[in-house]
Amino acid sequence: MRRFSGVIILAALCAPAATGGGTTVTLDGLKSDAPAGWKEKTSPFKTRLHTFVVPKTEGDERDAEVQVIFFGKDAGGGLQENVKRWKSMFDPPEGKKIDEVAKQETFKVGKAEVTVLDISGTYLEKFPPFDPNAKTTRRPDYRRLNVYFDSENGPFFIIFVGPAKTVGQNKKSFDDWLKAFK
Repeated sequence: MRRFSGVIILAALCAPAATGGGTTVTLDGLKSDAPAGWKEKTSPFKTRLHTFVVPKTEGDERDAEVQVIFFGKDAGGGLQENVKRWKSMFDPPEGKKIDEVAKQETFKVGKAEVTVLDISGTYLEKFPPFDPNAKTTRRPDYRRLNVYFDSENGPFFIIFVGPAKTVGQNKKSFDDWLKAFK
């Protein structure tokens, strides 16, 4: 009996920690609880299903933000055209090319294929984002994790953007949340 109890305790200690505690996000029937530290706020955009504020880390001037976006089934463009557009939203650090600072990863979550483009440098922020006449604000030392969540009724888009330090310190909880969709 003691050996069996020890196995259960060891299994519990090795199990991945829960990612949630916050708002439950549902994407095409798959659910994951957002990290408890993310504070949901209302968005003026109808296409944003959720918007979360991720509190800034010490030394950063601004909070980061996670946006969960859905334009409609089969809307929002394909993966490659989005990757190209996401790369165009950054100037790479001095002496680097954009493809040297943009890292792409693809994995499965349930039946969905998920692609993440992690990019950093000077963010060329436009508001509103798709307005060709919008003013561009240069945000040096920024990082953006762009997610193309390709599911049966998608795609869904998830964006984690903010000061590089804040995004970096919260990347593991973001990755855990993303991979926890079931």
